[in-house]
Amino acid sequence: MKTTVAGAGLVGSLLSIYLAKRGHDVTVYERRPDMRDTSIPAGRSINLAMSDRGLRGLEGVGLADEIRKICKPMHGRIIHDVKGNTNFQQYGKDGQFINSVSRGDLNKLLMTEAEKAGVKIHFSSRLASLDLNTATTKFIDAAGNETVDKADTVFGTDGAFSAARMALMTGTDRFDYSQTYLEHGYKELTILPVNGEFAMDHNALHIWPRGGYMLIALPNLDKTFTCTLFFPFEGEDSFATYNTVAKARAFFERVFPDALALMPEFDQEWVNNPAASLCTVRCLPWKYKDKLLLLGDAAHAIVPFYGQGMNCGFEDCTVLDQLLGESDNLAQVFAEFETLRKPNANAVAELALMNFVEMRDKVADPMFILRKKIEAKFSQKHPTMWLPLYSMVTFSDIPYADALSLGQWQNNIMEKVMALPNITERWDNLEIEEYMHSLVKEFSL
Repeated sequence: MKTTVAGAGLVGSLLSIYLAKRGHDVTVYERRPDMRDTSIPAGRSINLAMSDRGLRGLEGVGLADEIRKICKPMHGRIIHDVKGNTNFQQYGKDGQFINSVSRGDLNKLLMTEAEKAGVKIHFSSRLASLDLNTATTKFIDAAGNETVDKADTVFGTDGAFSAARMALMTGTDRFDYSQTYLEHGYKELTILPVNGEFAMDHNALHIWPRGGYMLIALPNLDKTFTCTLFFPFEGEDSFATYNTVAKARAFFERVFPDALALMPEFDQEWVNNPAASLCTVRCLPWKYKDKLLLLGDAAHAIVPFYGQGMNCGFEDCTVLDQLLGESDNLAQVFAEFETLRKPNANAVAELALMNFVEMRDKVADPMFILRKKIEAKFSQKHPTMWLPLYSMVTFSDIPYADALSLGQWQNNIMEKVMALPNITERWDNLEIEEYMHSLVKEFSL
């Protein structure tokens, strides 16, 4: 089967490997130049948090062990207050961790592996048109030359501002679409090594929550940390207000002093690294007959606060591959894929927005920390009755929609538990465990 893939990003590259292994003749077209030969623009290389769903997608093509070599394990998050005090909060159970990985390094490796699998990749090729009925595409390269490609089917994996999705939107009736921007954007900064070593604990994700905004830092193999400031575009504390290096530096000295002390390149990066936007994309349908299917951000772009954008996109690939193994009827496969994945895409979008509030506003709250302790203890003693929401999303293959629903059920229970008199003194008592046990039974009916 002759197959065209629009987009050689993370999802497109992994998808092309799956398709090639199923015998497809795959050609990928990528709008950007080959990143293996060019540098990634400053401030556009946000690190990713690879978790179980993403690793499962890589295992499906035999690449998980290779990717682990370029990952840094993060066993929990370290919370930094304004005075420089820190608090470690473990992810999941002992031995569970997420992985910090460079988007660029991962993408380069996947493109190389795709080519090894027989995939042809054309760079600097922009999708100009797509005939939905014939799966005929026209791409224009940097010199203005046109390439017309007639395939049996097309997969759109060309990101949040997908041209393949636009062809579906303009070429069909009753196409639902929305894009919703946060009032926050992000700017990337860097913490450099100190005396040749990591400046902070390198097996954790660092968060400076400040209520309404936050700074995070993920470790890299070269002993740097990639930092991201999530910050309002407008308002009293915002990119608009701190529009000079002097103002930005004074703000960091007041709000993130311990981080600023580790950023010798702060002035240059504040000027040179852009403030970029954060968008959630929802659309339907994702398919057209047996001719086009959208996957990854092209179908369901989300904000990054649960670290699930890539993981969700890789899970798209594994689900599609399973369906392709069960049927040769592409129209049926595409329809079933959409039915299975759309509710989960909606759920993970909601989860990501919820986690932004948790990360910036709650993780430093003593009552929130106590709540997590109570949940962790109950889960450890009753693992078949309670799995914390974070673990459901990050360390399991429970569908996102089920995780969201179960998380809401758990929240109802925890609201009752946290409302008990003197819970801060009684939380570790057997009576609290027994009360939770009764509530779990009550809510399970």
